[in-house]
Amino acid sequence: MTPLIEIPGTELRVFPIALGGAPLGSAVARGDAFRLMDEFVDGGGNMVDTALVYANWLPDVEPSASERTIGEWMRLRGNRGRMIVTTKGAHPLLTSMDRPRMSEADIREDVEGSLRRLGVDMIDLYWLHRDDVGRPAGEIVETMNRFVREGKIRHFGCSNWTVERMREASRYAAEHGLQGFAGNQMMWSLAAVDRARLKDQTLVPMDGEMHAYHVETGMAALPYSSQANGLLTKWERDGYAEDDERIAPQYRLRENARRFERCRKLAAERSVTVNRIVLAYLLGQPFPTVPIAGCRTSGQLRDSLAAAEVCLTPDEVRYLEHGSSR
Repeated sequence: MTPLIEIPGTELRVFPIALGGAPLGSAVARGDAFRLMDEFVDGGGNMVDTALVYANWLPDVEPSASERTIGEWMRLRGNRGRMIVTTKGAHPLLTSMDRPRMSEADIREDVEGSLRRLGVDMIDLYWLHRDDVGRPAGEIVETMNRFVREGKIRHFGCSNWTVERMREASRYAAEHGLQGFAGNQMMWSLAAVDRARLKDQTLVPMDGEMHAYHVETGMAALPYSSQANGLLTKWERDGYAEDDERIAPQYRLRENARRFERCRKLAAERSVTVNRIVLAYLLGQPFPTVPIAGCRTSGQLRDSLAAAEVCLTPDEVRYLEHGSSR
């Protein structure tokens, strides 16, 4: 049986791969979404990552379709007790991304709406989807602890927060005897990111400072975009082309071609797919890491779950990043 990953400071124990829930109920229709989640649980999975805002950018899709689909699936399967229920809120309205929604009233509206859509009494791990740097981090920590005391959430984490702001929140929680962030969701994969080319500048990718912070604190990381939109898998299947229009602008770096070649070489040596190496790279970090894998088919799901069985050495992780000798 695959060992579960303990989220430090909590009683939560997570299967090493989380299922990305953004397309469930929209790009992946309800019936197919149910089957995918069934297979995920049958394979040992216990966390489906979702958010209030997921799929709200698509026309003719019911608001918060992912949360609603996951909630209905848990109700019909009667498996809430097997799942770590998690979602994200406090995201700006998509029509006004420059205006944060981090007041207590905003977050309360989101938390209570998610509880209803997911059909649960408590959310095990609630993520703040964005930050508001104009608001003291301590104020936000106080708000989240209020929801903990009210029994609406069990633990909470952040997503797209800077290290400076995470440190501020951590200091405040420690000084006031309060619960702090249980984890951090950031953009992170084996593929390097050019932050200047991100279409959404509110996204915060992993960098050296953040990596050092996770090493220092042992805080859990749950990276989104963990497969870089399938970038290296597409190159494995179709070959690399520098002018490939399928490459999102933030990944158009010569370094990613080098990382792909090292990844492909290591995958061949291990007799596994490139996708498994991509996810195993994250699992091989010196702090608890649970990659959020994007899967739309049974084949993709099975391959991603199998990455939990690939154990890379620290030398292999460094090789993938820097090409250093093994």
